[in-house]
Amino acid sequence: MIMKKAVKIILWSVLGLVLILGAGGSVFFYKIQYGFPVSYETEKPAIEFPVGKPAMLVFSKATAFRHGESIEASKPVFREMARRNGWFVYETEEGGVFNPEQLKQFNVVIFNNSTGPVLNGEQQQTLEQYVEAGGALVGIHGAGDNSHQWPWYEASLLGTQFSHHSINPHLQTTDVHVETRVDSTLSRSLPSTWAHEDEWYVFFNQPKGVKVVSYINGEKIIPTGNMLWINDKNFGMGKYHPTAWYRSVGQGKTFYTSMGHDAGVWQDTHFVQLVENALRWTLE
Repeated sequence: MIMKKAVKIILWSVLGLVLILGAGGSVFFYKIQYGFPVSYETEKPAIEFPVGKPAMLVFSKATAFRHGESIEASKPVFREMARRNGWFVYETEEGGVFNPEQLKQFNVVIFNNSTGPVLNGEQQQTLEQYVEAGGALVGIHGAGDNSHQWPWYEASLLGTQFSHHSINPHLQTTDVHVETRVDSTLSRSLPSTWAHEDEWYVFFNQPKGVKVVSYINGEKIIPTGNMLWINDKNFGMGKYHPTAWYRSVGQGKTFYTSMGHDAGVWQDTHFVQLVENALRWTLE
């Protein structure tokens, strides 16, 4: 009798643990794709724009998966870029800066691994109008996942839709190739090929209406995103797997790179050069 009770206790404990893990996993995946309900900041920040310096807005707010290490590692890199090029850089995770009066004073907005719903409807419209009137939007890594729930953003920055990323192994090293027929500013000081370690994003289709800056051979990585009960993410993008691209949107510009997952990428001088080139391109 005692043995039976012990077995029942163990079985119920195991079942409870499974249910807890399942619920936790469900919450985790929901957060990754949709983010959690968030508050939207509307207060205008106090910003002193220096005269004669191009202004960069580095926006790192994340309401879905947060690439905290990459975000923190990127900040001194952006500051050094600004110092080297004579730019003004303003860093924030507060959406209040997305108002017409202040946003128009920036030359480029950088969604720095910004994930999930981060702007309210009015702020989204402000950014859309800003870009289409001649502003620029640059997205890094998580800025291209499927958590934003914003059709204009997905169409204008990506031109495709995120599916998954490599899981096992998570980070993989492969060669990044630079397109030969690309804007010279974007390819400036980049080698034709370099080895890079990252979490490789897989999209459902090739990006449409864009010009590709760099790509990898998707057959030289393990692209599957299958895990737990997810079993339909065992595909990649083939030999031509874009990792950075750009386009015109109205009178403005957008640039996106799917690279940039962890802190280590900001030690890769070629990746940093790619991002710096993109910022220079937005100023042309």
